[in-house]
Amino acid sequence: MGTTGQGQAGQDVDEANGQTVPKRSALSEFLVALRLTVVSAVTGAALAALVVAVIMKDVPVFLTGGGVLVVLILVGVLAGRRSPAREEPPAGRIALARIEDLRATSGESADVPVKFRLTVAPEDRPAYRVKIDQPINLVDIPAYRPRGIAVVEYRPDEPWNVRIVTRPTPEWSRRAEEAEIDSAPESTLVADPGVSEGSWCMLTLFAFLAGAALVVLLFRGELFTSGGDGEAGAKPPSSSSSSSASRTFSTSTTVSGPSASLLTFGRMRVTAMELETRVGTVYVTAITIEDHRMAVRGDSTRPVSETVHLQSLPYELFPGLVREARTTLGVRDPESWRIDVIPGTGAGAGPRVRVTVTGKEGTAHLDADATGRVTDRRAVGESG
Repeated sequence: MGTTGQGQAGQDVDEANGQTVPKRSALSEFLVALRLTVVSAVTGAALAALVVAVIMKDVPVFLTGGGVLVVLILVGVLAGRRSPAREEPPAGRIALARIEDLRATSGESADVPVKFRLTVAPEDRPAYRVKIDQPINLVDIPAYRPRGIAVVEYRPDEPWNVRIVTRPTPEWSRRAEEAEIDSAPESTLVADPGVSEGSWCMLTLFAFLAGAALVVLLFRGELFTSGGDGEAGAKPPSSSSSSSASRTFSTSTTVSGPSASLLTFGRMRVTAMELETRVGTVYVTAITIEDHRMAVRGDSTRPVSETVHLQSLPYELFPGLVREARTTLGVRDPESWRIDVIPGTGAGAGPRVRVTVTGKEGTAHLDADATGRVTDRRAVGESG
């Protein structure tokens, strides 16, 4: 599959990497479930007793329900003060990972939260898929793009616990540049079992409702003869959704204000995120950026390889490209500029960026690749 894993160069990884934390036994899981069920049922019964007591004006029942709730609260407070000895987690391991996809979720600060989909390729186990969230500095975002290779740290006992190493050692940086990693199947996706605890939530809810229902059934005779039959006439909300598949789409946005310009640091990425929200996808077929306007076009039938990923472009480098085009291509007094981004042609080719400046002398442009590196220049008067 290409260069993966850690080898002897994982100098910053502890020797305890081979150890794993044993899973909780079946008995421990059963006791946790039993305790959760009992506490939920008693809580539901106590709250139902309070409601029933208010309706029936029964002081003993009210005191009983209130007393049980007070006991539960005291037990919870005392249990929270206990500080059980925490086991030292095993150290992480270093590996390489293929970036399948990434998406920035906001851009209000220098560190932008980014959602990654990765194929992690350890040396001691098969490659697997994982989804992570990690803040990345605005300046570093262009270094991470789909199908690129990143250095990551993962926990052998918790393979879903993955973190991108933003400042790897020179050895790992070299290995990442030389590595080629194939995408792992979607079926290998691992997730934190502590995050998807829907079964525990359902157990808690069921036990809570069962305890409340038991109290209501015990006092059903007094309840329905005391005139306290309140009808809950609220109908469950109905929701309808409609989707329209559009083969092509286009949208644009304009920044206004006397000092507003897309050349302001960070403004292009924020605007791109706004356009992404409008069109509902990060894959577009063309991007146009002017001083106060950004526009995107797309086609939902085009394959991903023939599109541009909105969040993987080095927007922070674009102002420098504009400045270079305006000062080095023979346009003495530029009147306007424009950036056009289109998909690359050929296997593995990244997006192509063209900066065009126009003035009295004519039109000139320079071309750059997906990393912001200038690949060609056409000064005023040159053909091409």
